[in-house]
Order: sequence, then structure tokens, then C-alpha cells
Amino acid sequence: MTLPASVEGVFENHRARSVGIGRAHAKAILLGEHAVVYGAPALALPIEQLTATASAGWSSHTGGAQGGLSFTMTGSASRAVVTQASEGLQQLAAAFMERMGVPGRPHLDVILDGAVPPGRGLGSSAANSRAIVLALADLFGRELADSTVFDLVQTAENMTHGRASGVDAMAVGARAPLLFHAGRAQELAVGCDGLFLIADSGTAGSTKEAVALLRAGFGRGAGVRERFLRRATQLTEEARQALAEGEAAEFGARLTGYHELLRAAGLSTAGIDAMVQAALRAGSLGAKITGGGLGGCVLALTQPEQAREVARHLHDAGAVQTWAVPLRRLPRHAH
Repeated sequence: MTLPASVEGVFENHRARSVGIGRAHAKAILLGEHAVVYGAPALALPIEQLTATASAGWSSHTGGAQGGLSFTMTGSASRAVVTQASEGLQQLAAAFMERMGVPGRPHLDVILDGAVPPGRGLGSSAANSRAIVLALADLFGRELADSTVFDLVQTAENMTHGRASGVDAMAVGARAPLLFHAGRAQELAVGCDGLFLIADSGTAGSTKEAVALLRAGFGRGAGVRERFLRRATQLTEEARQALAEGEAAEFGARLTGYHELLRAAGLSTAGIDAMVQAALRAGSLGAKITGGGLGGCVLALTQPEQAREVARHLHDAGAVQTWAVPLRRLPRHAH
């Protein structure tokens, strides 16, 4: 394999590759949006069928002494999304090089094939960042600790969203539902089978706008933030217990309760509310907005035999696409 002169010395103690590959996937927050940033717990669901795959290779580009990253995004992402993502990922690549002690800043070509729609609360930015970090590690022959991958993705998330809780950076690499609390994650006990339907409203949300809106609301009266966080924590903890005990209906009721909490804080929309109500009318055990809010997706818990009817009602209410994510029984072993 012939490598560009710009990468001489990069591989003194590492195996060279011509192309590095990295993969990650989407996620949905079950409960705990917004509250998790203030230290409350959150429950997250990996969505492994919506993937981000990055390919990183050595560039023949010779212009400019700085090196850097040429970034191409395939799929249907808008030019604005590509431009915004490219700027952040340039910084992510630079952070990777610095962290790994890569000399000389070689120029790289990165192609990102992302099936996670942006602005929908599904973790697209974290999935893209994780895929690229893993592709760069593969290219440079580095074995990264999970904590290093998390730190790099979290750095990119903080640049994208402001202060990020870390739940997205964890969940886009998880293989099972997670409890995330105070910067630590553990697998959830799941005592029942079920099916989540994720419905895309077709309208992008804005985490930054939603965070600012919520913060402004907290400033309007004494105790507003404390009441929000207390209720969010109660619902999330009750949902965790119901899920562990296999009480699907109780778990679903907490999902709907959390939607009401976010709606009361002004973080839902008329379109999202219509989809939530449609899912409940069709027999869902619970439904809510998922993610930052002001658009994005609805999450509905159903029994498999109800899924077709729920999906039809969601589409009738305005969903532009839906995905089915199975919930599998995963009892946690007693210690």
C-alpha cells in the first residue's frame, strides 16, 4: 500500500490501513429529556436500524499546508446540514489527532453515510461523530477505550448543542436500553416484550431553542425548576421500576405523563400533540415527544398486535415516516 508523503511517521507503532470504517446508530430518549442536563436520570433506547457509517481514507489533496478533513455526506441531507456538520467534524478530527498524538495533520477524506435524520431528537450528531471517531481510529490502527470515544463524541456534542448531558454520546453506541444518571450509564432491566413506534413529524426541532425556552420558563417564578425536576425524576424512576417488573401498561402511562410535563413547559407543538393523541386512540400503552422538542419525533409503546393500527393512525395524524423498534425482555441478574 502506498501512502501519501504527508502521513510518513504516523504509523511508527501502528498498523496502517488504506480505509478506516466506523459505525454508530440512532437513539431515542424514553424519559428524562432536559431534566438529565440538571443531573436527573434518563432512560434511553438504542435504534440500531438507523445507522451512521463513516469511511476515512488518505487524501490525494495537496493544497494548503494545514492538512485537515474533506467531508462528504451522502443521502438526503440539506446543504445547510452538511455545512454545519462539516465545521463541527473538522474540529472533531483535529481533537482526535491531538488526543492520539498524530504528527503533521495529514489530509483525510471522510464520507459519511447517515440514515439518522437530523433535528429529530434521534441523536444524529452524536451518531455521526461516533462513526467518524471509530473510522479515524480504524484508519490509524488505534484501539480506543470506550471512555476515549465518549470524551471525543461529547466534545463534539458540546460544540453542537451547548452543554450536552452525555446521554446521546453513550446511547449511540449502546446495544440495550440504558439508565443514564450523573454521567454514568448502565443497562436497564426489561421485564416485558413490546414494540416502540418512532414517528417523524417531518419538522426539525431545535435543542438549543428548547433549552433556552425551558430556562426562561424556570426564571419566571420561585420553585418552577425544582418542581419540573422533581416530577421528571419521579416519572423516570417509576418508569424504570415498571419496565423492570414487566408492567408495560404502567410504563406506558409514565411515557404519556412525561409528554404532559414537556407540553406544559411549552416544548411540544400542535402537530406533535395530534400524533400523541392519535397513537393513544389507536391503543398505544403510552406516547410522548422524544428529544429536545419544538418538533422532531413521537415515541409510542404498543403491543406488536396493535402496531399496524397505531402506525396507520400516526400517519393519518401527519407522520411522514415511522420506524418499529422491538423491546426485548432483558432481566437484570441479581448481584
